Amino acid sequence: MITTQLDLRGSKNSGEPSSVANAGAGASLGSLRARSIVASVADRGKSNGIRAVRLREASCQDYVAIATLQSKYNLQVKSFEEWKHLWCNNPAYSEPFAIGWVLEADKQTIVGYLGNIPLFYELDGRTLLASVAHSWVAESEYRSYSPLLLEQYFSQRNVDLFLNATVGSLASQAFAAFRSLPIPVGAWDRSAFWITNYQGFSANWLVMRKFPLVTSLSYVLGAGLLLKDKLSRKRVPSECKANLRQCTSIDSRFEEFWQVLRKRNSNVLMGIRSRQALQWHFGYALQQNNAWIVTADKGPDITGYAIFQRYDNPKLGLHRVRLVDFQTLDGNTALLEPMLYWALSKCRREGIHMLECIGLDAKKREVISRSSPHVRKLPCWLYYYKAREPNLAKKLGDPNVWDPSQFDGDASL
Repeated sequence: MITTQLDLRGSKNSGEPSSVANAGAGASLGSLRARSIVASVADRGKSNGIRAVRLREASCQDYVAIATLQSKYNLQVKSFEEWKHLWCNNPAYSEPFAIGWVLEADKQTIVGYLGNIPLFYELDGRTLLASVAHSWVAESEYRSYSPLLLEQYFSQRNVDLFLNATVGSLASQAFAAFRSLPIPVGAWDRSAFWITNYQGFSANWLVMRKFPLVTSLSYVLGAGLLLKDKLSRKRVPSECKANLRQCTSIDSRFEEFWQVLRKRNSNVLMGIRSRQALQWHFGYALQQNNAWIVTADKGPDITGYAIFQRYDNPKLGLHRVRLVDFQTLDGNTALLEPMLYWALSKCRREGIHMLECIGLDAKKREVISRSSPHVRKLPCWLYYYKAREPNLAKKLGDPNVWDPSQFDGDASL
């Protein structure tokens, strides 16, 4: 997830990009804003009495210092093996692609970091190299220098597309300065969710608002929420006769599925979902039972699948699952409803507090909305992109080119 301590405050992004023409007209202004931010970095550091820092490429030897910095600012910390896995086993990675950059202060102390994860996408039969900014963080006294990391990221010449689906409210201002645009499809500033454990969900809400007597009050509040949902006749996704089954590993059928899917959707920007790519993407999550894959089968073949992943908040005690991806060979979204039903049932059995959906295209959101989920407003629009080539940028201005999900960027890595 992209997080930053930059003090770049302003109005929240509206969540909808302008037309391609307007985006082009604003490009020079965005470039000037980006240069202005970077040029002012040294002056801001001096005015704060901070010595200059050195920017360099990150390496695996920096892991301990990076993990320490992430932990200090409450970012997710992966084990060394999982962190290294983002590149070493990544089908899109090859040297000399930078794994990220760090800021060093006196005595080679790392005071800032931005990871750089490569991903392969396809559009119109062309393979595109996309880059994802990951875990942007800096020590509080060195935050005025952190735009240098983002400048380095957007300066990559070997990258076709910059995709970031976890941009926070403060980071969005910096991304906009580097001419990064909100994607033109989806609801990336809203969360649709169902409560699957009313007492646990209520306890989390009470903890977040620092109420006393959380345990006792959670039963009362949970019962009230359950009654409200029943009285409002909230419709949950229903079961159907679809032949669904859970997969605990990614077998050869997923490769066959991908080869058909890519041909039928060649005019859509899609992250590569080959067997190798899925194994890299979800391997650790599947091993740890933090990802669930449910397939719809016709004979020995897969006709569609959905991937759900744990997104817990340990600090608040929230147990949460999100829909990460949903794909069908025929483009029929009707399968999404029984797959949501399957996931809701599993969440209830395992004591998960909520099932959540973010983003997605209009057809998939329509299926979700028919089930009358709760909806919460997010602090900002989460998904931004920037194409290096003008022709690609023009294509990506068309909402029909997109099939966005939490599979994109580092949202599910």
